[in-house]
Amino acid sequence: MKKTTIMKKYLFILGLIAAFGLQSCNMDNDNNDYSKIYANAVVTVKPRGNVSLIQLDNDNLLTPTNISNQLYTKEVRALANLSDINKTAKTVFVNWLDTILTKPMAKNYVLKNDSAYGNDPVEIVNSFETVAEDGYLTLRFRTYWGNQKEHSVNLVYRSDANTPYLLEFHHNANGDAKIQVNDGIVAFKLPDSFNQGNDTINITLKWKSFQMQNAGDSTKTVVLKYFPRKN
Repeated sequence: MKKTTIMKKYLFILGLIAAFGLQSCNMDNDNNDYSKIYANAVVTVKPRGNVSLIQLDNDNLLTPTNISNQLYTKEVRALANLSDINKTAKTVFVNWLDTILTKPMAKNYVLKNDSAYGNDPVEIVNSFETVAEDGYLTLRFRTYWGNQKEHSVNLVYRSDANTPYLLEFHHNANGDAKIQVNDGIVAFKLPDSFNQGNDTINITLKWKSFQMQNAGDSTKTVVLKYFPRKN
């Protein structure tokens, strides 16, 4: 077994960019086992005492069998490659972890959100990385990059709207050149009001797409099921 950092290969394949603050965790890896190159889960890494636990989904908080120390001093969302998941024993083997940029909600300026946060088009990718769970909305999005200027993304809770739990995704390319299409991943911490009660809620996500919809409007929406986080 060779000690190596495999995230450089992973970032190249997925097309993520360094500007989103990903940090890799070295794990033992067999270079001939390509199943360990790709992420197969989005998780929350939670420090508990001197160790880090892995929140796989709403029901499974797992203890890594191959990590005995605390990976991070605060809770983070992360892409991961996991194996030997035992939901009965609540254990997992972590092949690697890579943290995802995690942001709080942005302030709602109502009619001025576009000018405050930008309104450059993106597409939200329908993949396992796009998920609402455990107090976070994690999004994989696709847009043009030139790697000349840093992009910024924000999520606004439109509490002023008639639609309950309406979230508005904003992307600002800051004038970056449109050279190639790549994906980015970001996680947003959901408001406390989303975690009240014991029933699943419908989160409506709204964003500006590249594709024109009805009446020349490029706005798209999708509804995501979310079960309130319980500590």
